[in-house]
Amino acid sequence: MTKTYDRAYFDKWYRHGGIGHAARLARKVQLAVATAEYHLERPIRSVLDIGCGEGAWRAPLLKLRPKVSYLGFDSSDYAIARHGRRRNLRFARFADFEHLRPCPPADLLVCSDVLHYLDARELDRGLPALAELCGGVAFIEAFARGDGAEGDEHDFKQRSAAFYRERLRALGLRPLGSHCWLSPALVPHATSLELPD
Repeated sequence: MTKTYDRAYFDKWYRHGGIGHAARLARKVQLAVATAEYHLERPIRSVLDIGCGEGAWRAPLLKLRPKVSYLGFDSSDYAIARHGRRRNLRFARFADFEHLRPCPPADLLVCSDVLHYLDARELDRGLPALAELCGGVAFIEAFARGDGAEGDEHDFKQRSAAFYRERLRALGLRPLGSHCWLSPALVPHATSLELPD
């Protein structure tokens, strides 16, 4: 059965008792913004959201930083047709980022709840863009085998945490904890205890 990211999908998982509780999302957004601003030493100005779905991050981001520039990309025809114009969403598959560089590196790059649904070939094609398009901090929320995460298990790839860590570190991203990764450009400015071994 092919998964379709249509209205019914977003209703089930992000609106009606799914994983998209507004308070939970607000906390994620606050964490990501605070982490990026701490390392940039200024308010964020730009956010790039890869695998944005309906652009759920946009409203809580604008509530915190009303002048932030938000750009989202997703492979859902439904989400782009319904929300694209109003929320600044564009169509792209993750693998399209092998070549797609739609903007300068963003202060905050978001890739939330995406990587664990991609096959390894698509993931490896688009992954370098996460480092290249991140000028501050990347919030890369991915779940590994054994995490016990709640949500859509259809097409969930049962990979180890090491699988993701190795690939992201190879790109120059450094883990900060809580799904946050420091951009390669800022790694030289971080202190020893800000970055885990």
